[in-house]
Amino acid sequence: MCTSIVEIARAEGMAQRGEAWFPLSQAVVAYDHARHAPLGDVISLDFLNTDLDPGARAGVELSLETAKQLRAALDRAITAAEFEEAEVRGKGAVVGLVRAA
Repeated sequence: MCTSIVEIARAEGMAQRGEAWFPLSQAVVAYDHARHAPLGDVISLDFLNTDLDPGARAGVELSLETAKQLRAALDRAITAAEFEEAEVRGKGAVVGLVRAA
């Protein structure tokens, strides 16, 4: 059964395919049947550039638990990066608590 759970966000960055890198334009997050991973339903992440050929895509299929751990790791890294940016740029940082996964 398809879940129809799909979220699309603008993306700025780079992704790699083979030896070449390409600029990103979108990130797609979905929950559906795995196409490649030996799992049932997965969180899939697709990073792509809609202005390039269909091969301009980097995809990942993750178990739900792995996706949760990745989300927590991203939250921790983003919090630390925002603190670093505030200190480096002299904006003054607001320290928040970060829960470990």
